[in-house]
Amino acid sequence: MDIRAIFMGLAFALMWSSAFTSARMIVADAPPLTALSLRFVISGLIGVAIARALGQSWRLSPPQWRSVLIFGLCQNALYLGLNFVAMQWIEASLAAIIASTMPLLVALLGWLFLGQKVRPLGIAGLVAGVVGVAIIMGSRFSGGVSIPGLLFCGLGALALAVATLSVRGASTGGNVLMIVGLQMFVGAALLAVAAAVVERGLPIHWTPRLGLAFAYTTLVPGLVATWIWFRLVARIGAVRAATYHFLNPFFGVLVAAVLLNEQMGLADGLGVAIVTVGILAVQLSKQGPARTG
Repeated sequence: MDIRAIFMGLAFALMWSSAFTSARMIVADAPPLTALSLRFVISGLIGVAIARALGQSWRLSPPQWRSVLIFGLCQNALYLGLNFVAMQWIEASLAAIIASTMPLLVALLGWLFLGQKVRPLGIAGLVAGVVGVAIIMGSRFSGGVSIPGLLFCGLGALALAVATLSVRGASTGGNVLMIVGLQMFVGAALLAVAAAVVERGLPIHWTPRLGLAFAYTTLVPGLVATWIWFRLVARIGAVRAATYHFLNPFFGVLVAAVLLNEQMGLADGLGVAIVTVGILAVQLSKQGPARTG
């Protein structure tokens, strides 16, 4: 048993899931795209500086540059940008649940468009994921929920799934922290343009909560969690590493409940449990020999 990999996976899942709560705090006091763009600039500068201090080079291989561009667009600009905007209107726990369906979307898109075979356990996991999300959405719709917020979160999860399928070999060849830092700059540039168009003149309310949430989001989910993810993939492979995503619904709801006092009903709890099992089933079904068509 690889104890170090287990701790890395647990740390990644907790850090990644906590970002929804800290993002919810940020958008309460600042325009989302402006705040996120600034966060990426700071994270990128820190990441590249540390990478250079460790002797890493920005002379990347073509697959690594492709990773920088695709993840900068899909993960940073689209996935996180859409989620930050959405959390002006929906709770952090709901955003975390929707985002946690990404492994299910990866399996579905791989099956539909890349000819990747899905075992019966994986099909059962996909069905469970759909059922779990339907239970959660049914509960939230009855209590009133923002349709644009749900749509933005769903599109964000889809963008991250596309990026995950598109980029392979990004964690090989070294320079991992350099890759993380450079993709932050791509996201920052794209979001700065969007912010200049749609958020010009919007005020920022400088509060201690904003400062703490911004610093935490910049350093922990933004930089450390991304670095841990690349290292984890390099250590145990993408399929096994992705298994840890099944913890995201639980951690996301737990952190939001503790820090934001967000309430979770019985239907929410049941839906989270079913989605979690579905994600785990999909990831477990992938373990073993490659099964591409």
